[in-house]
Amino acid sequence: MLEFTDHHERKVTFDPNSAEDADHVLGICKMDGKYLFTEHKVRGIEFPGGKLEDGETLREALQREVFEETGASLAELKYMGAYTVHGTQPFKKGVYFGIVDDLFFKCEYMETYGPVVYPSIEAVPEEKRSFLLDDPCIHYIYEISRTDGFFS
Repeated sequence: MLEFTDHHERKVTFDPNSAEDADHVLGICKMDGKYLFTEHKVRGIEFPGGKLEDGETLREALQREVFEETGASLAELKYMGAYTVHGTQPFKKGVYFGIVDDLFFKCEYMETYGPVVYPSIEAVPEEKRSFLLDDPCIHYIYEISRTDGFFS
């Protein structure tokens, strides 16, 4: 298990050996060799994800969240582990790498402005970035996506 500190000075851990159990999901997804992000209406550009709904598996929740926030359907999913934020109200995100199968135009993207695609986190303009893209744990997971060969 790896340990980090987030922008609120909370302990954050990433456990690649964690079982697929969590109450949130996060998707690091690629489409045509680039990363798929969503532009949250308040936070800015970040990776898609969100909370599980009653009766959903983590995989179903991620498929739904990615579609709601970007219009994308995912062809492949690979579970990478659990990202846990420790604090007064701790929460755990199941983290997946995904390959986009198709991208559909939608009239409504829930709490986001829809999909945006960049070749890397570094290519996202600083003034549009969500603080989550600078989270050291999320950045670590992103770096794994660049080096582990899953997306080749």
